[in-house]
Amino acid sequence: MSAPQLVVHRDKELMAQAAAARLITKIVDAQAARGSASVVLTGGRNGNGLLAALSSSPARDAIDWSRLDLWWGDERFLPEGDPDRNDTQAREALLDSVPLDPARLHTMPVAGGAYGVDADAAAAAYADELAVAAGPEDHGPVPTFDVLMLGVGPDTHVASLFPELPAVRETERTVVGVHGAPKPPPTRITLTLPAIRAAREVWLLAAGEDKAQAAAIALSGAGEVQAPAAGAHGRSRTLWLLDQAAAARLPRALYPPAIP
Repeated sequence: MSAPQLVVHRDKELMAQAAAARLITKIVDAQAARGSASVVLTGGRNGNGLLAALSSSPARDAIDWSRLDLWWGDERFLPEGDPDRNDTQAREALLDSVPLDPARLHTMPVAGGAYGVDADAAAAAYADELAVAAGPEDHGPVPTFDVLMLGVGPDTHVASLFPELPAVRETERTVVGVHGAPKPPPTRITLTLPAIRAAREVWLLAAGEDKAQAAAIALSGAGEVQAPAAGAHGRSRTLWLLDQAAAARLPRALYPPAIP
């Protein structure tokens, strides 16, 4: 378990740009070291803002997109192409404009597809896909992702792990179906904390006044069942990327001055 590190930026736009630059560097370094890289994407306004910033970055072409595996931390269990699906939004923000290898784009199953409306079966299939991609060096049923990104919700949820719901208590399975989520749509698919913790680095993104209380709770030693963001950490690094508004309720001793 890695202790959280905090980087606070002036505003959400600067945070997105800096996070995109950081991600480009991380992917390029991983590809240089191992030939390929593996990243888990997150949805929401901060995740999509990062992808949009990456799309407009002149440095994006430093990435060899054909040697990048992309996974998702969670998905709204909706039909293919639905505008509320995370993969639909990611395609619009970035993915449709870069030369990805379709075989390395690991979208979560859609409602009405091979698994019908059975989110649990769809989650099990995604867990199988992760297990197939895991190698002996990964020491577990998921790949050792280079970077796994998570948006932090106002209620401290990450991916589709909501406070007190069964999914956040899962200790064995790597992917589960979520039923009765407190924000729409109620049916989702999500990585669990054991899968999230397989990543080399976990980045938590929080921007805006509505995230300030969540960040303060998660970074104050709260339990992961009550505050799922508190349970998200990487093997070698856990990085919180915030803007000043989201960091407003944190003790000043916890983080350095904002990056201008």
